Amino acid sequence: MAPQALADAALPPVDKFERRIVREPLGVVFDLPAWNYPLLTAVNCVVPAVLAGNAVIVKHSPRTPLCGEHFARAFEAAGAPAHLVQALHCDHATSERIVGDERVDHTVFTGSIYGGHRIVRAGLERFQHTTLELGGNDPAYVAPDCDLEKTVENVVDGAMYNAGQSCCAVERVYVHRSLYGRFLEMAEPLVRAYVMGDPTSDATTLGPIAQPQHVAELEALVEDARGKGARIVAGGKKTSAGGRGRFFEATLVADGSHAMKLFQQESFGPILPVVVVDSDEDALAKMNDSRLGLTASVWTSDRERAARMAAKLECGTVFMNRCDYLDPALPWTGWKDSGRGVSLGALGFDGLTRPKAVHFRLAW
Repeated sequence: MAPQALADAALPPVDKFERRIVREPLGVVFDLPAWNYPLLTAVNCVVPAVLAGNAVIVKHSPRTPLCGEHFARAFEAAGAPAHLVQALHCDHATSERIVGDERVDHTVFTGSIYGGHRIVRAGLERFQHTTLELGGNDPAYVAPDCDLEKTVENVVDGAMYNAGQSCCAVERVYVHRSLYGRFLEMAEPLVRAYVMGDPTSDATTLGPIAQPQHVAELEALVEDARGKGARIVAGGKKTSAGGRGRFFEATLVADGSHAMKLFQQESFGPILPVVVVDSDEDALAKMNDSRLGLTASVWTSDRERAARMAAKLECGTVFMNRCDYLDPALPWTGWKDSGRGVSLGALGFDGLTRPKAVHFRLAW
């Protein structure tokens, strides 16, 4: 889609005048991808930035630094101009200094809300735009007319895939009262069936937690929910697999409420908290009751119900009968504290180019 998205836009002809909008590259793009999907979060910036005519400096997460080298080698091997894509290894303080350097024209950051604030502060002395792809606390609504078996299967997978270490994972579920008990009954065996172990083994369906401190944080979130009236149906504890690794059990939490931290912050782990709701309006109000707004999903057989809710949901992507999915043809964007700017899709080229107006008088 790059040729069409980057093509000059000709305005309707006016007598004796030519008017066009030209998209020009920014120059140097500084990309800071995240560790949880280390190739994909880099592709989202590097490829469209190069297609738009920019050079890219990739400073990958310190947990996945070799991925930056991979991209630099790939472009070199493909015969790209020297240093078109460069890999850089440095600490956070140096990254922030680079954001503020006048030789950098644009910064793309994928990571935490805390990290996003640091990046914005680092560029305050300049009028440099930054694209921020931050976290989510993504809700799902299970409507009374859904295909319950398929819904349960997909919602559980949407919460547990990659051990929940996805910005658009399902992190809170609102189930209509008429289905609440059945949803929990059907979800419990699926949650208990996850097999922890070596991620390279075909038998493993739930891998480890990447960040050393995060297991304790997940345990604290579950205990906070328990202390505020939640029922832990399955899991809820840190563990190991074969005596190795840092794992957290796939966890199903019933009788949740917005007083619990699980509903106010990103857990980034294999935890599925469930709340009962009495109507679409009740679900909508609770889904929007968050400072995060990345994605949301509505599980229903009624397209019009999904469309009504999509019009009022405060997030960048609304799914019907799907979740935890990224379509490269669609714009990826966060609302509220989930970020700003756009990647992917035709609109993803907007932030990687600057518009220039061409206004020619062709005759007097």
